[in-house]
Amino acid sequence: MASSAPDEAAVLEVDDRQIRITSPDKVFFPGIGATKLDLAEFYLSIRDPFLRANGGRPSMMERYPDGASGKSFFQKRVPDHAPDWLQTAVVSTPNGTESNALVLADVSHVLWAVNLGCLGFHPWPSLSVTPQITNELRIDLDPQPGVTFDMVREAAFEVNSFLSECNMRAFIKTTGSRGLHIYIRLEPKYDSFVVRSAAVALAREMERRRPDLVTAQWWKEQRGTRVFIDFNQNAPHKTVFAAWAVRPRVGGQVSTPFSWDELATIDPEQLTIPVVVDRFRVSGDPWSDMVDQPQTLDPLLAFHRADQEAGLGDAPWPPVYPKMPGEPPRVAPSRAKKPTKDATTT
Repeated sequence: MASSAPDEAAVLEVDDRQIRITSPDKVFFPGIGATKLDLAEFYLSIRDPFLRANGGRPSMMERYPDGASGKSFFQKRVPDHAPDWLQTAVVSTPNGTESNALVLADVSHVLWAVNLGCLGFHPWPSLSVTPQITNELRIDLDPQPGVTFDMVREAAFEVNSFLSECNMRAFIKTTGSRGLHIYIRLEPKYDSFVVRSAAVALAREMERRRPDLVTAQWWKEQRGTRVFIDFNQNAPHKTVFAAWAVRPRVGGQVSTPFSWDELATIDPEQLTIPVVVDRFRVSGDPWSDMVDQPQTLDPLLAFHRADQEAGLGDAPWPPVYPKMPGEPPRVAPSRAKKPTKDATTT
């Protein structure tokens, strides 16, 4: 329940805590007229599936203090004035910088972040209690310029068909924008380097199967009008936009889990705050049994070993990471130095 007076904070009674939402009537999503308080109440409405997908994970916050049409910034560190009950976890960046990040421990933590103007949660693929274990493989289908959503949809069908051949069960969601994310919950025994290797192998195999539609090429100049499988979203310390989280778009689109049966007809633009609340009330959580079916990466790691044995080295890493063993030169092919012809060669 929320209580407020004009121009005063709304107070939400949640799990024996009182969460204040200041400026509750501030419009955060002008395309649908949704306010800051509407956003808080949205997360209360979908608290169970949100926490099933993201609970216990550290999260970076994407803050828009004036709503989706205003200025924004990313915040990894929890501010010093945070309440005593707020759970945090130490996370680090590729260069070793550490910070205390918000843990999505319960819906009170989510609402605390909403009050700061958080319109985007970016959780780690590991739990705060086991940071060394990555328990999700996240397949990011990233449309390049000129790629239609129908092409992204087709790529998702192809990926799921391949994973089915590997006896791996995957779950899908919209990104809240133009792409799709495919998740596989993993047995708790892999680190992020192994998970990234599996993602690289999957991307390369998909490119071999559908080179007209899918690319595993890191350099933009080589991708063409294809769907890029961004394997580096599984690199250490990388985060992905959270399932069930509202995207910082004026229309209030939600990164929405859905069933594979819906893939042929799903329209991400229509999945806004009120629509997603109604969907959940009617159909429930399509990811409800994800946590009960952790998967092995063995099939994808077999493809990875086959690529290595065939002489295919590691894929490029993002520039913020240290140089990795077996990694090719970090320079776009068009900028690479061409070998010079030996003057004595005939």
